[in-house]
Amino acid sequence: MSDRLCILVTGVGGGGHGEQILKALRRSAHNYEIIGTDTSRTSKGFAMVDHAYLLPEAGHPRYIDCLLALCKKHRVRAVFHGSEPELKVMNRERERIESEGIFLPINPSSVIETCMDKNKTMTFLKEGGFCYPQSVEIATEGSLDQVDFFPAVLKPSIGAGGSANIMLAQNREELLLFGKYLLSLYPTFIAQEYVGTPDSEFTVGILCDMSGIFINSIAVKRNIISALSNRIKIPNRTTNSTLGDTLVISSGISQGLIGKFPSVTKPCEQIALRLGCRGAINIQCRYVEDRVYVFEINPRFSGTTSLRSMVGYNEPDILIRKHILGEHIAPHFNFTEGYIARGLDETLISSQEIGNSEELLHE
Repeated sequence: MSDRLCILVTGVGGGGHGEQILKALRRSAHNYEIIGTDTSRTSKGFAMVDHAYLLPEAGHPRYIDCLLALCKKHRVRAVFHGSEPELKVMNRERERIESEGIFLPINPSSVIETCMDKNKTMTFLKEGGFCYPQSVEIATEGSLDQVDFFPAVLKPSIGAGGSANIMLAQNREELLLFGKYLLSLYPTFIAQEYVGTPDSEFTVGILCDMSGIFINSIAVKRNIISALSNRIKIPNRTTNSTLGDTLVISSGISQGLIGKFPSVTKPCEQIALRLGCRGAINIQCRYVEDRVYVFEINPRFSGTTSLRSMVGYNEPDILIRKHILGEHIAPHFNFTEGYIARGLDETLISSQEIGNSEELLHE
């Protein structure tokens, strides 16, 4: 058995925050032994881990049994979820996981439940006096009559990671068309006012320790014009010229200027602390006329986790060092600022490696 600290990361396939956590841990000065899990033998992340395992999907009744068996086998000290379905089941079973002596850096249930429902998020922001785009919960076709703002961003209330099934309506005809379509897929969705311009969008990370004590914040001023970083890019056909010539909805792939941006991060810090954040939280917003308009809060590690680690802001490593290794982490620690560009890369997974991933689920 290795003497290295053993860390397990789920959902290490390409594109999700599990892969981001994995990349960040590999940049740590600590030589962690990393267990990676996924549901596919061809998971891209398997090329970066010490031991690769197949787990059933998060909804499987034996998911937690398999996860804990793997933790026991390798004496795992900490588990990081790599997908939102796994976050939900780990939240539900947190007492069982933590009773095995495993560090589970996830937010309180109240934070997770509020932030994973966009309607509840907007209610929280409204009650807290924070800025947010006009928002309407849509449960029926009749609810669409309440939308009196355009452009309107239409998206599922729950889910929609990476801007999945998101629509942008510039007039009532498009609102009715897109709204009926989304109601055929979801029981409810949310309509939000499109605010700001493409160059005003930020993704903000707030990190607290597991007692809720603030550690630090960081932001990426997103370049969402690049094809890799936008889900929708269409000409502005409304009469509101302040929104710019082009309306853009970002994808889940962020790149851009990374730094402190205090005018943006300070209000986001207040939001995180008001929520009762424990660990990492990620806030999506636009900065318009000196105000931060929040349109989404993710109660988990971000799709920019590895980007942040590149500048010395390594969130999963910091939590391990503080809560497992007992290191002092100075609040407001310094990190590098700059521009981080993203592209595509390829990984060859050999036939032998595919065959070497171990299956944990036995019928």
